[in-house]
Amino acid sequence: MTSTAPPGGMGYSGLSDLMSLMTGDEKHGPAATSTLDALWVLYDRVLRVSPSTADHPERDRFLLSKGHGPMAYYAVLAAKGFLPVELLPGFGAYDSPLGHHPDRVLVPGVEIGSGSLGHGLPLAVGTALGLRAQGRTDPRVWVLVGDAELDEGSNSEAIAYAGVVGLEGLHTLVVDNASASHRWPGGIAALFEAAGWSARTVDGRDHEALYAAYTAPHPGRPHVVVARVEPRN
Repeated sequence: MTSTAPPGGMGYSGLSDLMSLMTGDEKHGPAATSTLDALWVLYDRVLRVSPSTADHPERDRFLLSKGHGPMAYYAVLAAKGFLPVELLPGFGAYDSPLGHHPDRVLVPGVEIGSGSLGHGLPLAVGTALGLRAQGRTDPRVWVLVGDAELDEGSNSEAIAYAGVVGLEGLHTLVVDNASASHRWPGGIAALFEAAGWSARTVDGRDHEALYAAYTAPHPGRPHVVVARVEPRN
């Protein structure tokens, strides 16, 4: 399975135009823009899923745990043809499917309803375990979390468990915009490495560095990419 090209040849440079269409009352603009580059590289070059394979059992799964700032996610989904660009101006309206938190039953390509801090990584662990139980070794599970979400205890349990059972199909992308209340000795990557994960820390705006980190081999272990960013307002 491979990803499809963006409709009409739309690339990264067109994402700012798509973002500008969403003029609703957005309370988490920096939370959205901090994820834009990381999301684009993931959907453009790594994830094996497309609008035509969004329900295929062998597709890669992407879970947005950081669901409180979904504008960048919607822009990337639109650029990749999962949803019509015409929906973007209605973002946040009472009659729009594009809410302030993504809804999996309303937005094509969305795997989970999200926004409650700390629940996405545990769901990703469960998804990876489910695929393993089904004997599906090709699909990969990706989950994007914010650095502040790691303050939640549910994530600590998920990180520890995934490392112990060697969930190789699990990949976590932590967008670190320095919003967490607590810090960890050695940085965020050290938190995962102590639990047996493979870890890379990169500049979250550097597309080549992101791609290299996303595709780094990690046999027998789950993998985390920490993308450090300075949020854009």
